Amino acid sequence: MSLAVVVATFSLLLPYSDAQGADPDKPHPHQGIVPPFAGEPPRTSLSASEEAQLARGDAVLTTLAGDAGGRGTAVRDIDAPPEVVWERIGAFGEYPEMVPRITESEIYAREGPDVRVRMVLRVLGFRYEYFIRHDFRPEEGFITWTLDYSKLSDLDESVGYWAVVPHPSEPDRSRVFYSIEMKTRGWMPGFLRRMIARQGLEEATGWVKQESEAHRRVETTTDRDSE
Repeated sequence: MSLAVVVATFSLLLPYSDAQGADPDKPHPHQGIVPPFAGEPPRTSLSASEEAQLARGDAVLTTLAGDAGGRGTAVRDIDAPPEVVWERIGAFGEYPEMVPRITESEIYAREGPDVRVRMVLRVLGFRYEYFIRHDFRPEEGFITWTLDYSKLSDLDESVGYWAVVPHPSEPDRSRVFYSIEMKTRGWMPGFLRRMIARQGLEEATGWVKQESEAHRRVETTTDRDSE
């Protein structure tokens, strides 16, 4: 999912030797070093200029980088209703066809809102495997995630959320909020982290926008043909 794009861009500058080697039969070396989101995540407040930016079709991005990780937030308007956006975000098995650089994606456990997904990302010949535990609550307007710490991932940490709400002035459209905080093994300059994170946020919300709007067009055409 969106997470994969951010992981991909950060991973471009990570030496592969820093990765421990993912293993579903081994636990992660820690049980979380970034506080997870509990319940409905916060919504980003927008200024008048940012509202204008969204109206032009652009994303509103915020990034914060540290020595071993970074946090990013993106807001974007999508020309599709929330139920269509959620259908695309929740189509984990289709991520290899939708999300850049994801080559494998499969649900390995599911019980109610607890959805666990194994993903494989390939960047410049390098392979990164990781295990994500989602709290998937589209009926409440959000999904949050952390790593599944019962399994060893090539990524050290990842915590984030999606929130999807009806557009404030156009109910048949959506406003999407996306945030991720992640930590990688190794160090890179802060300015470079910020630059890469911004590109990842653009791509993360970009694929959801593209897929949701294309899916809506197909549904609209199908409905017209059946009349």
